[in-house]
Parts: sequence; C-alpha cells; structure tokens
Amino acid sequence: KLNIGVDTIQHGVEGLTFLLTESSKLMISEIDFQDSIDVLGFSDELNKLLLQLYLDNRKEIRSILSELAPKLPSYHSLEWRLDVQLASRSLRQQIKPAVTLKLHLNQNEDQTAQVLQTDPSTLLHLIQQLEQALGEMKTNHCRRIVRNMK
Repeated sequence: KLNIGVDTIQHGVEGLTFLLTESSKLMISEIDFQDSIDVLGFSDELNKLLLQLYLDNRKEIRSILSELAPKLPSYHSLEWRLDVQLASRSLRQQIKPAVTLKLHLNQNEDQTAQVLQTDPSTLLHLIQQLEQALGEMKTNHCRRIVRNMK
C-alpha cells in the first residue's frame, strides 16, 4: 500500500525503536531529544510527533527494559578454609596448600552456594586482577561509560 520496499520499512522501524530505547535509557530531556532528531532532517510537525511519542512512552520503555535486564546473582557471604597436605605415603616431605571458598549468593530471593577450590598462587593472581579492574573503574573513561549506562 505504501509502495515502499520491505527493507526500508524494516530499517525505519528499527531506527525508531533504537532512538526511543536509547533516549529512554539515558532519560534525556526534551531539549536534548529535539536536538537529536533535528539532525535527521524531518519536518517540524514530525519532530513534534516524535517528541510527544517519546514523552508519552519513556517511562513504559524504561520499565520494559528493566524487566528484560538479566537478574544477576548478588554476593551474600563467603566462607573459606585453608587445607595443607604435608605428606603422603609416597612423598614424606611435601607441602601442597589448597584454599577452599564457599560463596553464598542471592538470586531472586533464593540463596545458592558455590564451592571453589584453588591454590594460593592462583588466588593471588585473581586478587591482583580484581584490584586492577577496580583501579580501571576509577579512570575518567570508565566513569563516563558507567554514568551513561545509568
């Protein structure tokens, strides 16, 4: 009926969906939204309709996006134990340490436990990597990304 190709309509719908979801994620103001769509070169009437569509539906879009977000488990507590094997029948002089961790997690009001076992050198490497990741979060680049994700 529109005498337009299917691909054109599909790309238009995908573009409109992207515009509304990203604008709703960032909760941009009316002025910022207008500035964003002015670049597209639409008529003033269409720009006003898009703005009204955004204002009417942004809360609903945000609620749908929050429901679609994966529910990741959260930390509850940690138990740990250090085991050291000092000797065996074949080797009388050996030291074989092992760290056992029991990680308690909350997910959807259910508690689960994960048991992990590692040697101290791997645990130290893991700690160094986590500290490095925390240090990365303090950089300006990461702060900007996190601020835009909220």
